[in-house]
Amino acid sequence: MSTTRSGVDRSAVITEELVRCIDEKVRSNRRFTISDLSMNFQNILLSLLHEIVTEPLHYKKLCSRWVPKTLTDDQKRKLMVLEFLQRYATEGNDFLKRIGTGDETWICSETPETKRQTLEWRHTGSPNPEKSKPPLFSKKIMCTVFWDCQGILLVDLTAVNQHY
Repeated sequence: MSTTRSGVDRSAVITEELVRCIDEKVRSNRRFTISDLSMNFQNILLSLLHEIVTEPLHYKKLCSRWVPKTLTDDQKRKLMVLEFLQRYATEGNDFLKRIGTGDETWICSETPETKRQTLEWRHTGSPNPEKSKPPLFSKKIMCTVFWDCQGILLVDLTAVNQHY
């Protein structure tokens, strides 16, 4: 029986078996087009296939959403700013009291003297003072500080090459 002729009763053509077969094809490839689907069901009109996919099966064609992990740093920053502004609009100053932030910096444990600090008064003809060159990799400590509106929450000191 062909559904290409007008006047054919659609309810006679749309059987549970046909709906099940179309559902299996859709589930096997969710990025199908109705034209792709018609290759498997050549005796059924495109409009009827579309009707089966959208009405009894309740499928919708949706585009993929952008997710933050594929965004640039600037886009992520803008999303966070918008989220903060929306939360501030709904929660007010209570929201600001719950924000915590942090920063980190390297602290040298051996501070080398500046050239000015090493100046000495000497007699004319005295040998120049000698100063050893500081090591290339001096001892450093990573200082990480977290705080909120009420003050410092945590200070963490971690030496170079120390595991966290």
